[in-house]
Amino acid sequence: MDLIDDLRAALGGDRVHARAIDRHARARDASHYLLVPQVAAVAEDAGAVARALGVASRHGTPVTFRSGGTSLSGQASGSGLLLDTRRGFRRVEVLDAGARVRVQPGATVRAVNARLAPFGRALGPDPASEAACTIGGVIANNSSGMAAGVEHNSYRTLESLTVVLASGTVVDTAAPGARDRLRSAEPGLVAALERLRDRVRADPASVAEIRERFAMKNTMGYSLDAFCDFTDPLDLLVHLLVGSEGTLGFVAEAVFRTVSVQPCAATGLLVLDSVERAAAALPALVGTGAAALELMDATSLRVARRDPGAPAAVRGFDIDQHAAILLEYRADDESSLADRVAAAGVVLDALPAVVPVELTRVPAERAALWSVRKGLYAAVAGARPPGTTALLEDVVVPVERLADTCRELAALLSAHGYVDPVIFGHAKDGNLHFMVTEEIGDATDPAALDRLAAFTEDLVTLVLRQGGNLKAEHGTGRAMAPFVERQYSAGLVAVLREVKRAFDPAGILNPGVVLTDDPRAHLADLKPVDHVDAEVDRCVECGYCEPVCPSRDLTLTPRQRIVVRRAQARAAAEGDEALAAELAEQFRYDGVDTCAADGMCATACPVRIDTGALVKRLRAEDRGGVGRRAWRTAAAHWDTVTAAAGTGLDAAARVPAPAVQAPNRAARSLLGDDVVPLWSPDLPGGGRGRSGTRGGTGVPGDVAGVFLPSCQGAMFAPGEPGGDGVQAATAALCEAAGVGLVVPAGLDGLCCGTPWSSKGYADGHAVMAERVLAAVDAARAAARERTGADVPVVVDASSCSEGVAAIMAAARAAGDPRAADVVDALSFVVRQVLPRLTVDDGRRVASVTLHPTCSSVKAGTDGDLHTLARAVARTVHVPVDWACCGFAGDRGMLHPELTAAATAAEAAEVVQLAAAEHASSNRACEIAMTRATGRTYRHLLEVAAQVVGPRARR
Repeated sequence: MDLIDDLRAALGGDRVHARAIDRHARARDASHYLLVPQVAAVAEDAGAVARALGVASRHGTPVTFRSGGTSLSGQASGSGLLLDTRRGFRRVEVLDAGARVRVQPGATVRAVNARLAPFGRALGPDPASEAACTIGGVIANNSSGMAAGVEHNSYRTLESLTVVLASGTVVDTAAPGARDRLRSAEPGLVAALERLRDRVRADPASVAEIRERFAMKNTMGYSLDAFCDFTDPLDLLVHLLVGSEGTLGFVAEAVFRTVSVQPCAATGLLVLDSVERAAAALPALVGTGAAALELMDATSLRVARRDPGAPAAVRGFDIDQHAAILLEYRADDESSLADRVAAAGVVLDALPAVVPVELTRVPAERAALWSVRKGLYAAVAGARPPGTTALLEDVVVPVERLADTCRELAALLSAHGYVDPVIFGHAKDGNLHFMVTEEIGDATDPAALDRLAAFTEDLVTLVLRQGGNLKAEHGTGRAMAPFVERQYSAGLVAVLREVKRAFDPAGILNPGVVLTDDPRAHLADLKPVDHVDAEVDRCVECGYCEPVCPSRDLTLTPRQRIVVRRAQARAAAEGDEALAAELAEQFRYDGVDTCAADGMCATACPVRIDTGALVKRLRAEDRGGVGRRAWRTAAAHWDTVTAAAGTGLDAAARVPAPAVQAPNRAARSLLGDDVVPLWSPDLPGGGRGRSGTRGGTGVPGDVAGVFLPSCQGAMFAPGEPGGDGVQAATAALCEAAGVGLVVPAGLDGLCCGTPWSSKGYADGHAVMAERVLAAVDAARAAARERTGADVPVVVDASSCSEGVAAIMAAARAAGDPRAADVVDALSFVVRQVLPRLTVDDGRRVASVTLHPTCSSVKAGTDGDLHTLARAVARTVHVPVDWACCGFAGDRGMLHPELTAAATAAEAAEVVQLAAAEHASSNRACEIAMTRATGRTYRHLLEVAAQVVGPRARR
């Protein structure tokens, strides 16, 4: 039996992925290395990992564990079996009122902290990539972060773990009798650990060297401090696995001791005229008790300013060679915080700041400052010159030597010809990150490779001369594996190698990572530079987008879509037409058909890449003439289309599913899947139309807006007894408050344009956009005659609000005077209607579970969603596992498997919450969540109309 067949027998056929797209999509992580695995597989529990390791051992195949893929030093890529442990290991269990937490390696740091937040607790490690990095990587790299230092890193806060060893032995170190079972199952490993412990402790020089190295952040080699800190072999096993980068075993579960979150904080930016001056100020700043001191050089600040949403603090000065330090002070109460800030002010006032330092306590302002720092690596890397690769290094020196190190590092970079390098990092700990760009990855450029090799040699010499460590928190990986022998004495290097042999005698776990015999290993397998699509070429493959992608557990993530496009282009350039064709064919479903194109990836991307824009273009390029004509015709006769769709759904609801699906499938085969969606028996009926709103005239009262109800509400009306949907609810609320709305003529023929833009039908979208602009302009003109003022367009579905806003933005950019402001109906009600109404507390619902939509998140209207929910319900829930539902207009009908995958985690949580009401702000999302949970979701405005009395004016 060959490797793949053996894996399928051990794990199940649907867990083994050997297609070209599966292997190439997983080949790249956030580092500058590229190794294409022979096969990828998904393991969902410790037993599956053990079985996979057994197969790999029999075939002599190396194994690399992959979870978040945010590692920067090459430890998450391998050429053998890549074992995906992100999809199946996401359980989080809060223990002891948050004092401890049991976590699995696929959960992100942000997801864990969200569950700890109600208890005022958090994980100790706080890496900047917390939105995307997973617990598996946090443990494997001994992550620390911005405030953790060496006191609250993974090593110091880990209590116990469940590990799968290379032999397949599974050890729960917290289970009763675990020590005896370990000694029985792994006598050779236990004996080796005891022997190495005694050898290290018997040599005072080794102990002194270890203590010196680990007094600072240190992720070079293995956690040798375990031999000084612990005696029992079980404790040694636990702490040696921390920072082992998947080379000693797999951590299937861990229990962490958490840290208290100080609720009061003040954050600001100290700007000085150079990196050296900023570094020189650090000892004094550390003395002020700052929780975080984050260094950013001039290049970092320039890149930060490119973001239109960058906070004012990074804009109020001219950048020359300036540097900034992001400061944060924390305390348990406001009084203590005030005392701390006042004491720090004495030091800050004495520093030659370029602009006055303002420490803000406003949460939104603090979050904006932190977003600059947390997204800095990817933002700077995304701004790199075309054709270059970003190389990020991570070193640490004693804080008192940081200024000298910065000065020497700048000289070193200049001497090697690196232009505009970027320096930033966790200055409080003497931890520097710096990035250079290089034209590497192709064998045709040996000069660039030689320059990188020479620079790395000089860097190693510099850092070690300053008494530092070559890796502080990003792990040794492949990037620094050849230099482990330079950092440690020969005796400790021998200990490191014996540790590896004791845990992994066959050498199958992530070979080449942490330890290597190849002095040029850091220069091998470098990632080529492939620019293929203008929409996404700035991507640095950091992986921040992956947790928010609806298709992440079904097919591909945004990063993987980009990676596959690059792999396809590389294959074509190298003449491998067979591979290029195979990737193109597999990409059709995995990359295009199952992309929600919801734009959520842009909200998580530090450089705001919307991979959905690429997918929309690819869809447009792939459209046939029949489809283009059909959708252009649909735009011109949308009233007929929506009426027919609604009537058809009403009829379908009364007819057995097979009778409807047969002609429906025939139509799909003629016009294409994206023209005629597959009818589903759980879709609600429709056919009400929209022109009937108050006789086609709108809502009586003082006119405050042009009402443009969504056509999805007409096609997919809820159909509950007595319920007329969000259109009627909006009208009822406005009428109760005396707020008037006018309705455009020909309403049933109008649409937000999203069906055309998402499918790539530009011609049809242009037709519909013109119809919307003309109709809305006429309605606004009529309103202007009555009120003497311009009024906004009010849309009652968040995705449609986004679509109409896009039409208006394009018109405004083209200088079209018909462009109007657009406001979502929910926000309109909160701002214009709710203040005029009295909510009877006796009619408020007991609880409501909300599903924010991707459109409301992007538009920033979630605050209004919560405001209205708190007004109409005593308790408001938003699931921690909330995510875009993936319905995406018609994706939920064309590919219901996308919605099922996207909603699985949230649905499980919703069922546990057992709220009285379930609400959202978009009809398609309500259908998706109703389908996923078995609970009836309505628009929150419908719930509000039920709670607020019809004559409740103040």
